[in-house]
Amino acid sequence: MKTTMRDSIVYLNGLFTPLEKAHISIMDRGFCYGDGLFETMRACNGTIFRLDQHIDRLFKSLPLIFLDIPMTHNEVKHTVQETLNRNDFDNAIIRLTLTRGVNRTGFQIDPDTAPTLVIHARPHIPNIVHQKGVQISLINTAASRLPGLNKNLKSCNFLLNILVQELSRQKGSMEGIIVDPDLGVTEGATSNIFIVKNGVLKTPSMDNLILEGITRQVVLEIAQTHDIPIEQCALTAEEVLTADEVFITNSGIDIVPVIQVDEIIIGTHQPGDLTCFLRNKFLKCVEASH
Repeated sequence: MKTTMRDSIVYLNGLFTPLEKAHISIMDRGFCYGDGLFETMRACNGTIFRLDQHIDRLFKSLPLIFLDIPMTHNEVKHTVQETLNRNDFDNAIIRLTLTRGVNRTGFQIDPDTAPTLVIHARPHIPNIVHQKGVQISLINTAASRLPGLNKNLKSCNFLLNILVQELSRQKGSMEGIIVDPDLGVTEGATSNIFIVKNGVLKTPSMDNLILEGITRQVVLEIAQTHDIPIEQCALTAEEVLTADEVFITNSGIDIVPVIQVDEIIIGTHQPGDLTCFLRNKFLKCVEASH
């Protein structure tokens, strides 16, 4: 009998427990302040795609927020895999959430506080958006600038992203793309963005306050392997609106074609040829990983 989300097993601070019995304190700093990190991963037939890269990113972020955990890279990796194994999902999305834990010192960090680690999985349901393409919206707002913090931190404080996503939803779009007044197009609320113009694959550079998504990295690897011209550069809203193709990426949705940006039709109003080629190669990478 297949596991459902309702009766799934989660990992919480050293124990595997049914989802309905997993609880954290209202004093947890992740709940109170968004003081923590997270990773979202995709599994296909029991294998988690680019698991090492996700855990690497997590561990690289720890010293940046003055957080330590009493587990090694391999122990966290094993625990993520074990969480998936305990749930009978053919394909799944796995979320790892790590917070600074419970303390009562206000903003002050107590280095002796034990962190909270939660790992849970849910079924990954195929979506027709890959065949039809989606609409996205350009949202004019300042990209997140947190002094002293690397943008590659996947912080639990996701309020800006949530608001950008909601503004795009109100416009009838699947995703909102941040257009910074100084930097131009940066990234989506939950995704990285690519455009294709005259056969050249373009994406905002890492200098532009974007998260270096794992799927973004894989797309660039595929393009390089197949001698597709790549430019990591500043992008303007006008370049997005006049692109031949547009697509967005993240670990949960992989590569999704964009056929409309607000009221502007992109290309032929169908998923573009290069987008489809890259997604086909991406899926083969996922299949080859297990």
